[in-house]
Amino acid sequence: MSQKKNKKTSLISSNQKVADNRRARFDYHLEDKFEAGMVLKGTEVKSLRMGQCSLNESYVGDQDGEIHLINAYIPEYKQAGDHLQHDPKRPRKLLLKKREVNKLIGSITRGGYTIVPTKLYFDKRGLAKLEIALAKGKQKVDKRETIKQRDWNRKKARVMKDYN
Repeated sequence: MSQKKNKKTSLISSNQKVADNRRARFDYHLEDKFEAGMVLKGTEVKSLRMGQCSLNESYVGDQDGEIHLINAYIPEYKQAGDHLQHDPKRPRKLLLKKREVNKLIGSITRGGYTIVPTKLYFDKRGLAKLEIALAKGKQKVDKRETIKQRDWNRKKARVMKDYN
């Protein structure tokens, strides 16, 4: 019995990150994190498996009582025909439990919170998941403090590396 070889080594398998929104950690204080499934078309999944996605400038919003990922860029899958293609920046419905949706919508309406996508990845079962966080915006002072802390950690790592 012969074993099948992997089709391509460049494909993203399960438990691997597709996209990361590093800017969100700089601009926001991230508080509660949630894992959400996504309603995707076939060509979008293929593009994600190729590692093509951008969460920059994307956000999560409320539309008719449902949570959607808005303005995330998943490029068209070039091997598919024209009639099968998807819109690269279309809103994508997020799949969350009703209790989580109510908590997120309540936090947005009550007090200065926003929902930020932080990471897109494939879970152990091979399903595309989006990590979202309930966040509050940082002030300019907080951002400066973050930069100072990051620089200090780099200097400290260099000194410790030279010391050892």
